[in-house]
Amino acid sequence: MRISQAGRSLQLNLVEASPLRFADPRTKLFLSVAISMVVMLPLERLAVFIVVYTLFLLWTRLLPSAIQQVWRLKWLLILLFAFDWWLIGLAHAALICARLILLTGVFALLFSTTTTRELRLALEKLGIPYRYAFSLGLAFQSMGLLDDELRAIREAQASRGALPELSSLRRLLAEVGNLVSLTVPAIVLTTKRAWAITEAAYARGFDSPKRTSYHSLTFSRLDFFLMGGVTLVIMLLYWL
Repeated sequence: MRISQAGRSLQLNLVEASPLRFADPRTKLFLSVAISMVVMLPLERLAVFIVVYTLFLLWTRLLPSAIQQVWRLKWLLILLFAFDWWLIGLAHAALICARLILLTGVFALLFSTTTTRELRLALEKLGIPYRYAFSLGLAFQSMGLLDDELRAIREAQASRGALPELSSLRRLLAEVGNLVSLTVPAIVLTTKRAWAITEAAYARGFDSPKRTSYHSLTFSRLDFFLMGGVTLVIMLLYWL
C-alpha cells in the first residue's frame, strides 16, 4: 500500500487548474530544456528573465509550487551563497544561486503539470524506445519515493531525540552533519522500492516491443504559442 501511495505522489501534487495541463507534454519538455539553457546568461540578463519567468509562473498558477520547491532548498542556497561569496565574490554567489533557483522553477513547471504516464508517452513520441522511456518515468516517479522516505526518516529521528531543536546557526550546521545519516538510508529504501516496481512492471509485459501508446499526442495553438513565446524571449535576451 505504501508503494502505491508514494508512486502517486507526483500525481497528487498536480496543479489541475494550470493552463499548462492542456499543453502537450512534449511542449513542456521543450520549455524545460529551453529555459534551462538560460542559466548561461550573465547575471543582469538572468535577473530580467527570472522576473519574466515569475510572471509566467503566476499566469500558469504554478508560482506557489515553484516557491515551495525553492523553500525546500533554502539551507543549500544559504550555504552555497555564503561559500561562494567568501571564496569568490558577491556577484558570483548571486549568479550561482539565481541559476539554481531558476532550475528549481523549471522542475516545478514540468512535474506540477505532467504525470509520469504523460511524460513517458512524450518520450516515446520523441523516438525513445519504450523500455528506456518507462525506466526514465520510474526514475522520476522515484523522486516522490525519495522525498517520502526522507521525511519518514527525519520524523523517526526527531521522535527519538536525534534531531533536537537548536538555534538557527547551530541547526544549519546540524543539518549538514546529518545529511549523510538521512540521505543514505533514504536512497537505499527508495532503490529497493523502485526495483520492486520495475520487476512488477516487467512481469506484466511493460517492456514488450509490440506495446503501443494508449492515445496520440497533438499540438494545439497553446503549444505553438508557448514554444514561440519562450523562444522569442530567450533569443532577445541572448542577442540584445
